[in-house]
Amino acid sequence: MRTHASTETPRRDIHAEVTDKLVAAIESDPGKPTLPWRRSQGPMFMPVNALTGKAYNGINVVNLWVSAECLGYSQPVWATYKQWLEMDCQVRKGERSSLVVFYKQYEIAPDPESADDDGKRRVARASWVFNADQVEGYTAPDAAPSLGPVERIARVDGFVSGTGAVIAHGGERAFFRPSTDSIHMPSEELFCGTETMTRTEGYYAVLIHELTHWSGAKHRLNRDFGKRFGDNAYAAEELVAEIGSAILCAELGITQDVRADHAQYLAQWLKLLKSDSRAIFTAAAKASEAAAYLRALQPPG
Repeated sequence: MRTHASTETPRRDIHAEVTDKLVAAIESDPGKPTLPWRRSQGPMFMPVNALTGKAYNGINVVNLWVSAECLGYSQPVWATYKQWLEMDCQVRKGERSSLVVFYKQYEIAPDPESADDDGKRRVARASWVFNADQVEGYTAPDAAPSLGPVERIARVDGFVSGTGAVIAHGGERAFFRPSTDSIHMPSEELFCGTETMTRTEGYYAVLIHELTHWSGAKHRLNRDFGKRFGDNAYAAEELVAEIGSAILCAELGITQDVRADHAQYLAQWLKLLKSDSRAIFTAAAKASEAAAYLRALQPPG
């Protein structure tokens, strides 16, 4: 009996592809204590679709920040090749696209042995987008004015106050203490400015990081990584706080820079990403959930 070689295209592991890209981006500069989704300078902006105006979310926020940082794109605006054509813009010949992921939902027969199974399933699908810097015919809107060296940022103070979190100052460490349900921040005089960030911006970036930790308390989002990540649970939570802080700082217009203690987490994050290709997707989803939770605490109006 004659047999034929399979002509089926092997299924792509989108989770592994994105994780490999993140690991490579971190390892490309191992001597620099930073993560690739941190912009080298200036304020961070949420990536948005050029045609729809909608912000990307979840893992796509992180992935597009990585692409923008590694490839030097200056604008947070993206679209597919077809969408750019609809806007009378042309992707330049030879430009390479960046990966985004969307989920298609379908239904199957629920598992009769699981009371929580509603039969709904999601499968990851890949799409490819190009940055505004890669196309001809696109005119960027006027950039927002620089925040400047201010002492306080009123909208961020209002956002933090709206959560109701208890915040104490003093000492030389920043952390969330579950036993007292309180955030502890270093004295403000310990924060220094850099070439790309004022001391005020640095203070708020750290505060938002700890506020993201605060959101995961048992009586809030009950964020627990012990079962999924085991010994890597601490690194997973730190990764969530970093991504969550990045998202909120971008939305609130805070320039981010790295803290000195990021270096000690870097090796743990690399280990986690290498051991579990879905870890970054889980962290990005949890970070988006934390940001949404903190937004929902804000008073109306």
